[in-house]
Amino acid sequence: MPAKAEGKVPLVIIVGDAGPTDRNGNNEKAGINGNTYKLLAVGLAKNGIASVRYDKRLVGESVSQEKEKELRIDDYSDDAVSLIIMLNDDQRFSKIILFGHGEGALVCMMASQDQPIKGYISAEGSGEQADKVLLDGMKNKPQYQQDEFKAVMDSLRKGKTIDNVDPAIYYIARPSIQPFLMSWCRISPLRGIKSIKVPVLLIQGATDLSVPESNGEKLKKAKSDANLLIIKRMNHILKDAPADEDQNLATYDKPDLPLSPTLVPGIVEFINKLK
Repeated sequence: MPAKAEGKVPLVIIVGDAGPTDRNGNNEKAGINGNTYKLLAVGLAKNGIASVRYDKRLVGESVSQEKEKELRIDDYSDDAVSLIIMLNDDQRFSKIILFGHGEGALVCMMASQDQPIKGYISAEGSGEQADKVLLDGMKNKPQYQQDEFKAVMDSLRKGKTIDNVDPAIYYIARPSIQPFLMSWCRISPLRGIKSIKVPVLLIQGATDLSVPESNGEKLKKAKSDANLLIIKRMNHILKDAPADEDQNLATYDKPDLPLSPTLVPGIVEFINKLK
């Protein structure tokens, strides 16, 4: 909450990126310790905007008896919808805005349907379906790994999981994650963005090594009335970084490094214009 909230304030629900991402935007398995969502929450609060951030399912304080093999992307959108419904009745807040980062942008797209939100923000959201993103991500791997992974994805497209997976691609295609991949890969971001009825802000960093700048342009083309904010030096974790891969990735483990200075002002301007 903002320190000096007078009357009702806008509320942003922050929905995290892929993998075991916690409420602060950190993912130990991926070597991400940038405190991105914590910094975003503080930046919004300084501008009179409240926010909610939370550990994804099976992460941090959201660990339960649920198993990875039971997880689907729809579960993530159900969680976001539950928060929307609960917080819409909270008299402290004037309007609800969804903010999705990376995979979270797709989750918010799903959660926004027929819900009482006033705005949708996609930060580093993909304009491609997950199967293409995943296959493209394997292009720097040895050919046998690419072939093994393609065989898994081809099977998942037909609705069949594969039990015997090469150990080299276990991290991305283990049997317990395959049902989630199947659910994720059937969602089209370009179809989803067209269905959003509230104002849209698309944020894209020009030095994002994971989600190239062209993704923001694809989403903008599909949703012509969306606002597109391209931030020149911003990388995937929303911090300024050079295009050089080593220097770019070095920012992922710097929790005290501030967010890109253009980011929060751009979000605040968008939210303040919402009715």
